[in-house]
Amino acid sequence: MENQKLEIKAGIQILKPAKEVFEAIVDPEKMSNYFISESNGRMEEGKQLTWKFPEFDEESPVRVGKIEKNQYISFYWGMEDQEMLVEIALRPGKSEDTTVVTITEKEMENNEAGIKWLQGNTEGWANFLACLKAYLEYGINLRKGAFDHLTP
Repeated sequence: MENQKLEIKAGIQILKPAKEVFEAIVDPEKMSNYFISESNGRMEEGKQLTWKFPEFDEESPVRVGKIEKNQYISFYWGMEDQEMLVEIALRPGKSEDTTVVTITEKEMENNEAGIKWLQGNTEGWANFLACLKAYLEYGINLRKGAFDHLTP
């Protein structure tokens, strides 16, 4: 059997229209309410950004790929010496003014390092989606204090 590549997929329905969901993802001021602590700019095609996270003392370089307003966002971010592609698709949900958000992150070898990445980042994207939903639907920042136990 051929060694298949690993990729992450996560999704959730958010009870808000795609326009609101899209803005919450591309606008760093909104994203700071559920994911990052800061960014040096809005997500726009071709932009190089730096994201900071509230609970970690590190920066993450982000290279924005393709953007289709209210439908699709792609970006690349680093993992050690490898740049990973993240795709976020927005499509209509089961009822009016709902949006299904699907995240795919690609790809790693099917080996010990790849399985560790798959576990950690699948958990991370599920958390991202839950935090995005809580922020958009209820104005709650689920991430606040959630990872304090990981820092000394």
